[in-house]
Amino acid sequence: MTTIPAPRALAWAESHKEVAMLSYDPYAALAELRDFAPMTLTSTDFADGEALPLTAWSAGRGGADLSPQLSWSGAPEGTKSFAISCFDPDAPTGSGYWHWAVFNIPADVASLAAGAGSAGSLALPAAAMMLPNEAGTEHYIGAAPPAGTGTHRYFFVIDALDVDTLDIAPGSTPAILGFNRHFHSLARGVLIGTATP
Repeated sequence: MTTIPAPRALAWAESHKEVAMLSYDPYAALAELRDFAPMTLTSTDFADGEALPLTAWSAGRGGADLSPQLSWSGAPEGTKSFAISCFDPDAPTGSGYWHWAVFNIPADVASLAAGAGSAGSLALPAAAMMLPNEAGTEHYIGAAPPAGTGTHRYFFVIDALDVDTLDIAPGSTPAILGFNRHFHSLARGVLIGTATP
């Protein structure tokens, strides 16, 4: 096995860091495991692949911790509820960073206003449940990419589910939601926003 000398390996890693980070799609492998029908997820606040608005950044970084406006279409017959999450796979953690997770959104809902992910927001349907983000708080937490880590992507993902409710205990992690919704998803839509330190 060929070993790259440490200085060269470090230089290569630094020069390819952005490419490596932006090539990883955490939802691609899941799509190979199940045949999800496509849905369309859009926002009036940003376009797919474009920068998040400042309001969707962390308050500590000049933002307002407001979840962006979201609208969706294309839910198939048999949809009984929706689940939405926001995940940053580019966080320097080895396991990404969950910014938001909400489920049990009724099937007759097709959009959420900006700020629906705020604590105590009346813009979120009464039946919906939010789970703690990585900071341990039950609301949307805005983008805050650390300096030197390149552009981060924020995967806003909606799943159309075949059940009215998911039996998930309050305080569970977003990963538990991800596991449960995987087995009940009829369709999925992805919208990616970016943020650069």
